[in-house]
Amino acid sequence: MPSSDLRIRPWKFDYAQALEEAILESAAELRPWMPWCVPDYGPKETRAFLEATIRGRQEGTSYEFAVFDTNELLLGACGLNGVDLSNKRANLGYWVRTSQMGKGIATAATLEVRDWGFENTDLVRMEIVVALGNRASQRVAEKAGAEREGVARRRLLLYGESHDTVVYSFIRSDQPDP
Repeated sequence: MPSSDLRIRPWKFDYAQALEEAILESAAELRPWMPWCVPDYGPKETRAFLEATIRGRQEGTSYEFAVFDTNELLLGACGLNGVDLSNKRANLGYWVRTSQMGKGIATAATLEVRDWGFENTDLVRMEIVVALGNRASQRVAEKAGAEREGVARRRLLLYGESHDTVVYSFIRSDQPDP
């Protein structure tokens, strides 16, 4: 999907119902990789997420976006979180609702958020950290042109179990290499 068909917007409480519907539709695909997608996900979890993303934006510790199409359908989410201000880096994460998977949405949203991050923050590095078993997310990172840096052993904790991950990165192009 061309990025011109996407709209990324900071999360607002107005999006709560659409967010909850997208998550419930996609729970089977999200749950293995996203521990926040609990079996009884509902309004309480949605509100907590929205409060955290709004607070994170105000504090400069996360920049999370809702991803919409031109018909205002919530397609998923993409954003920067885990912002490390002292090292000018952040994690870039994404997910797309099940009914919209396979259309290039996550790749287009990743590029939009990458560009937004480099234009609107002083971040030098964005990392995409993907569980080794999550091939779909690895394909998104690769299609978006993120540099594969290697495997980080036991880098991610999912449901109390450590997982190896593939680490990808985007580096601000106008920064000189050390």
